[in-house]
Parts: sequence; C-alpha cells; structure tokens
Amino acid sequence: MNTTRLIRRSLAALLIGWLTTGAALASERWVVLGGDIAETLAALDADINVIARDDTVVYPPDMTELPSVGYLRQLSAESVLSIKPDQILAAGHAGPKEVLEQLAAVGIGIEIINAPPTLEAIGDKVRAVGQLTDRREEGEALADALNAKLARLANLPNLPTTRAMFIMQHSGLTPRAAGSDTAAHTALKAVGLENAFAEMQGYHSVGAEALARQAPDVVVVSERGLAAMGGEAALWQLPGMALTPAGRHRQLITIDDQALLGFGPRTPDQLLTLRQDVEALLGASTTAQVSP
Repeated sequence: MNTTRLIRRSLAALLIGWLTTGAALASERWVVLGGDIAETLAALDADINVIARDDTVVYPPDMTELPSVGYLRQLSAESVLSIKPDQILAAGHAGPKEVLEQLAAVGIGIEIINAPPTLEAIGDKVRAVGQLTDRREEGEALADALNAKLARLANLPNLPTTRAMFIMQHSGLTPRAAGSDTAAHTALKAVGLENAFAEMQGYHSVGAEALARQAPDVVVVSERGLAAMGGEAALWQLPGMALTPAGRHRQLITIDDQALLGFGPRTPDQLLTLRQDVEALLGASTTAQVSP
C-alpha cells in the first residue's frame, strides 16, 4: 500500500460523520493549532470564527493579531480554556496528548489532522481541512493544483552537483545546520541540492572543522536566521566558513522558513522559488516557473 493511500486512510476516520452546516461553523468559536493548518484555512477562505491560535501560527498576518494559547507542543488546558472555545482544529503534533484529552473531556470538539511531514501529504491535509470546514470542492481543487506544482518540480532537469548547507538558527559562533530527517533536508532534495550534512540526523551545531570538511557550495538560511546573526557579513565571518566554497564565493540564498518548511499550501511555490534562486546562483538554465 503506498504512502498516499495510508495517509488518506488515516484521515478517513476524522472526516466521517462531520455534518455541521456552514452557518454553524461560522457561529462556533475555533482555536487553530499549527501553522500549516492556519495557512490552509486562509487558502480555502474557510468561513469559521477563529478566536485564537498557537505560537507557530505566523501566517496569514491577521492571524498573528489573535491571542495565542502557547506553543503547539507544550499546551496547557488552562490557557486554552481561558479562550472558551467550542472547537479545536489541530495539526497532528499538537500536544501534550493528555492536555487534548482534558479539553475533550469538558466537551470541546477536537479535530486533529494526522499526516506525516512529507510533501506528498500536503494535498491530503488540504482536502481534510476542506472537508471539515465545508470547503470540499475548494479543497479538492487546491490539492490538485499543489500536487501539480510538486510534480512539475520533481520533473525538472538535474542541477549540477551542488552541496548545500541549510542553517536553521544560529547561536554564538556556531551555526545550527540541518541534517537528514528534517524538513530542510526534504526541501533541499526536492529542488535538486545535495545536503552537505546529510550524514547527521536532525539539527546540530557544526564547528569550523565540520564546515571545512563538508565544504558546502551554497548556504541556505532563513531571513530571520540571517538577521539574528547580524546579517550576511556576520555569516561569512563564522569560524571555518571562509574555508568552504560557499564562503569563498559568497554563495547565499535566503528563504522564508515558515513558508518553505511548514509543508502547507505555500510550500510548493516556495520550493519553485528556491529552485529559481539556485539556478540563478549557479548560472544554470532557468527551468522553474512559479505560476499563480
């Protein structure tokens, strides 16, 4: 059984029996947990009354004006209950589980979108949110469009072999790089780059020796991360960076990490944009097109 079929089967239980009308949805008080879920609601123009969010919801901008109930993985029942919600729509990694169980026990409706952190699951999440918010047709259309963009990306010509370093965050003089089993690794692979630190798993700090040894050709860093470290000049001054091809040639690409790594509706376009930036940096033929 392929992965997509497994995802759809896991979502089926969530979708069966949802009979709430559009009018009822609009009158209920909703809390949204998970940046990808919030982005999907916005993309579908879902007509629900969202009254609060968690800290990972930073898009669309009007959602950031709503009160936050805390960090997605470290919720407290007291914080959520203080908002007096009727319904919670949550990403699968929301928790702790015990807190969600407490909220359900007092009568709050909880719908959880369980899907793996893969590009292939984006369309399934969109369809699930569309079902839950009375946007079935819109969800199907958006999912098809996003899958088409991912298929187009996958069919682009191979790039010249290029080793990339993805810096997620920075602390002191040691950058924190993405290894395998990360969303960043998935993004690099999707656009045709080789992760210079794929031998390690997760995100880890890497020193001067590791930088020189792995020799990335290009550095990919979030806009927020670059600003936090003091800008591009500070990046190239990191110990060991001057010993890398990226450092010698000032090969840098900045990205919106929330849009790229959230695996929500904005991710396919962000991947195509990253591919465009890589092609421009390498002087390769332009093949990626970001369509409306």
